Amino acid sequence: MEKIKLAVIGLGNMGRNMIHRLVPRYAGQVELVALCDSSEESLRRESEAVNGAPKLYTDYRTLLAETDADLVYIAVPPSMHYEAVKLAFERNIHVFCEKPLANSLEEAKEMVELAEQTDRLNVVHFSFPLEPAVLKFRELIAQGAAGDIERADLYLEFPSWPRAWQQNDWIGTRREGGYLLEVGIHWINMIQQTFGPIVAVRSEVEFPADENLCETVTTAVLRLESGLEIHLSGTDRRESEEDEERVSLVVQGSGGTVALENWGSLFVGAAGEEPKKVMEDEDHDGEGEYLPILGQILRILNGEKGTVYDFRDGYQAQLVLEALRNPTGNGKFVELPPALT
Repeated sequence: MEKIKLAVIGLGNMGRNMIHRLVPRYAGQVELVALCDSSEESLRRESEAVNGAPKLYTDYRTLLAETDADLVYIAVPPSMHYEAVKLAFERNIHVFCEKPLANSLEEAKEMVELAEQTDRLNVVHFSFPLEPAVLKFRELIAQGAAGDIERADLYLEFPSWPRAWQQNDWIGTRREGGYLLEVGIHWINMIQQTFGPIVAVRSEVEFPADENLCETVTTAVLRLESGLEIHLSGTDRRESEEDEERVSLVVQGSGGTVALENWGSLFVGAAGEEPKKVMEDEDHDGEGEYLPILGQILRILNGEKGTVYDFRDGYQAQLVLEALRNPTGNGKFVELPPALT
């Protein structure tokens, strides 16, 4: 089997995880042929620690003009996604793009249109619905483990933002960062894959006085097509004895509770009982240690069946994200546009 030639653009947390952990995991299927980062120091440091001799670039436009890669992983800030994707498709390269898909709804829609003009693979990094604890969560919900669902609560609560391991120039900015954009987008996609489309959003968001900084406190309701409302509580001021974040979805109904706590811990309890842990995915730390979607991409590129989430899924999640981050201020629900046809 001929190896898939991979180029990686962006050597932040996700780019480093790709080249140091995931490429070695799939060494028999992937050849790393090119790396790009605006920092020459990062390029030099990271490339020294990988097998082979990938070509090095400080400008992704030059990389995409010259590379013979079959697949490009785009792991740069959201404002750079549109141009990088456009150039990759023009070179007939398959695209695996970080989330969110774009830096605006308009860009996301154009990227869907670009993707549908080519026969190349277009994938957004939505691995979360494919992880073991989430698959089990989705199975339990489908089987009616919670009974008739009466309430669902989504918690995106952090002691501070950005997190200590996640420092860069953009992760805390209002334009490209914040926990809604970075973390919430995963849960938006997972919720839509599990429960169906989110059709309306009502949100209240507190921002710092500095207009460059991202949200602090968020209160929102996500209304599903089924009528179920998911209540969102978000903060960068969470207080806990262990100073830990809580990133969880708790579903309660006539039959009991099903809760996915902190990404990978699954709790289940019958009505009137305290939920008990039934599963813990120890291989998942919340941001990329475990990336099952890469294996799915490689399966598809090798002519096998695989499950991925494409740019249309990215657009549907972006609809919700933009409504969350831009509240109307009148306390009313914002009805979301219908899915793209």
